[in-house]
Amino acid sequence: MTAKKFYDWQTVGGTDDVMRLVDCLERADIRWCAIGGVAVNHWAAEPMVTQDVDFVVASDAIEQAVGILTEAGFRPERFKWSINFKGHSKVSLQLSTEDFYRDFPSRAVPADVHGILLRVASLEDTLKGKIKAWSDSARRQSKRLKDLGDIARLIETHPHLWESLTDDLKRQIERPLA
Repeated sequence: MTAKKFYDWQTVGGTDDVMRLVDCLERADIRWCAIGGVAVNHWAAEPMVTQDVDFVVASDAIEQAVGILTEAGFRPERFKWSINFKGHSKVSLQLSTEDFYRDFPSRAVPADVHGILLRVASLEDTLKGKIKAWSDSARRQSKRLKDLGDIARLIETHPHLWESLTDDLKRQIERPLA
């Protein structure tokens, strides 16, 4: 089974929704990138299936992105820091509107994640995003533990990032062997 077929099976057709998202943003020439777990899957040695596709677009293109995704059949729901879209699958597409991620699309790189071609945040931005999420004490413990695991996966694959960790994170994650 290919990575794409496995992802599609795990997300009940999520491949189509993710590929439609990518197609919409690329055709509109919107600067964007995947962040969160999808970006971690590109940079870490071992990918894990996630049913959330977190992404960010250039701040001046947020409403344009909402419009084209809505026209493509996605159903938007607005929240304080995101606009979430549902398509036909179990995948939740989450457009972050936080200023923290504003510059991530300018440093995005092309990637193949689960057999799907898309753009992801740079390695350093991916780690910064995961550290931000982990540091948010208002997040559920289960989410923060997943963030900690994602940070550990990044550090294991890219040991040079160890120095980017806070002292608190260094106490919780083993230093990788060089």
